[in-house]
Amino acid sequence: MREMTMVFRAGRLALLSAAVSMGAVFSSEAAEVRITGVPEGGDLYQTLSGGSLLIEQGQAETPPSPQETVAAAQADYGRLLAVLYDNGYFGPVIKITLDGTDAANIPPVRPPRRIDRAVISVTPGPLFRFGGVQIAPLAPDTELPERFAKGQVAGLGVLKEAVASGIDGWRAQGHAKAALADQQLTARHPDKTITANLRLAPGPKLRFGALQVKGNKDVRTKRIRQIADLPVDKVFSPGDLKLSQRRLRRAGAFSSAALIEAEMIGPDDTLPITAQITEAPKRRFGFGAELSSLEGLTLSGFWLHRNLLGGAESLRLEGEVKGIGGNSGGEDYRLSARFDRPATFNADTDFYALASLAQLDEVNFFSRQLDLEAGIKRYANEQRTYTLGLGLRRAETRDAFGTNRYTLLTLPLSAEFDYRDDRLDATSGYYLKAAVTPFVALSGSDNGLRTYVDARAYRTFGSTRPITLAFRGQFGSVYGPDLSTAPADYLFYSGGGGTVRGQPYQALGVDLGGGNVVGGRSFVGLSAEARVSLTDSIGLVGFADAGYIGAEEFIDGSGEWHSGAGLGLRYATGIGPIRFDVAVPTSGPDTGENVQVYIGIGQSF
Repeated sequence: MREMTMVFRAGRLALLSAAVSMGAVFSSEAAEVRITGVPEGGDLYQTLSGGSLLIEQGQAETPPSPQETVAAAQADYGRLLAVLYDNGYFGPVIKITLDGTDAANIPPVRPPRRIDRAVISVTPGPLFRFGGVQIAPLAPDTELPERFAKGQVAGLGVLKEAVASGIDGWRAQGHAKAALADQQLTARHPDKTITANLRLAPGPKLRFGALQVKGNKDVRTKRIRQIADLPVDKVFSPGDLKLSQRRLRRAGAFSSAALIEAEMIGPDDTLPITAQITEAPKRRFGFGAELSSLEGLTLSGFWLHRNLLGGAESLRLEGEVKGIGGNSGGEDYRLSARFDRPATFNADTDFYALASLAQLDEVNFFSRQLDLEAGIKRYANEQRTYTLGLGLRRAETRDAFGTNRYTLLTLPLSAEFDYRDDRLDATSGYYLKAAVTPFVALSGSDNGLRTYVDARAYRTFGSTRPITLAFRGQFGSVYGPDLSTAPADYLFYSGGGGTVRGQPYQALGVDLGGGNVVGGRSFVGLSAEARVSLTDSIGLVGFADAGYIGAEEFIDGSGEWHSGAGLGLRYATGIGPIRFDVAVPTSGPDTGENVQVYIGIGQSF
């Protein structure tokens, strides 16, 4: 069995930085760190490496000073001992030397002028296993960790998990003050076993007491209680407590909202709860930009008031200009205002009202629109939401069929399932949004139904240089009106950054002949990406997209397909990856365009 001799070394600097400590000048080079005494490549080696502060310092971009190296080495004694105990090694010997001197004997205030080599020598000793385990009393349906059993490795981490599981089991039954009452751990060194006997104290079953509110200044206390909707007098439940806390954070008016359990039990076996509130700044503004070689520059901005009427109501004003300097029609403008009131009908149902004024100067049609809408948003859980609205749309459109003015009464419905691990840079999970909008034509069109589905899935393989496979499918249909009488801005086009990269913006529609193109009543968009992480901040993406547009209401294959493919770079930032994609058309009607470039923030989907 070989000993581990892997070297961790930070990049060397050509210049020395001056640092004054007790009158000495120190080198800025990082010390070479070695771990010995543990089999190379094993799980324990990986765990020790991850727990060592010396190794963490050696991997940092800025090399530590000798004083920092000494402090890290001395801290590693306790850190690595805890790691070994957690992994069942109760008789270890650890020695850390810096250039041959025991780190424990070096005064932190008088370190050497430079440190070139650090050696962590570990003798783990025998591996202990459980000779017997017992934890009682346990609440019904309590699930203990599988590793908490006779013959399993006797790590302290397993004992902590077992105690936590036992306490959580009692808390789920309403015993909020369940705790560990006693523990007896007996080590038998000849047998290399640990016997664990743990005793829990469930305490009384409690009910939620009144919710006290602290820290709020502008949001009314009554509204905070309505939003949280803590079930006062109901049997205590950790799930209900988390749900109430999530409702407060979801409201958007608070930078932090924590529900804190009282230390002492209240009268009649109640548990007082305090909502500790920190209100977010009432006003906020932001802006964004996205650039495409064909679609041009998109600029957007918003202004937000988080507590308009003192009850956590929000008002958001937005403006957007698209197509600046582009070759995808003219410039598009949109102004909108949206009002949201959390916990209006109940704690998980919000009210919203919005107004939007837009002008779309697209390649194949022109439209001016006024939309008024009000409705509710229902939170089924943290990942699933539903909306129901009632709207009025007044528009004037112009396309190959001529000019049309129409007024529609709409009933927009949607369901959104978001199980992604990260909205801007997902590596696992899925996302699904389905929107159905029945509309009644008050003038200028026929009654109908517009549907749209956006489905995405993500799967990641590997850990050193992970590869994420991402897939997207978009499906749309307009049922009811003929193509000539359907609202022009309800029809579908394909091509551009949101559908098929490499193809010009809205390049694919229904060709009426003579150079006249209109949108289709059916649409399919398919996308696939392979995202490879080259470093912690830089990634490479290969992608392929395809789109379908048909004149028919439901997809029957009589329409036309086109596709595109390309490569992209990603640079990770705190607000999501910066995206740079270059794509070319691979099939479909000739557009005379060869290369498209897309720049933005966040993954393409």
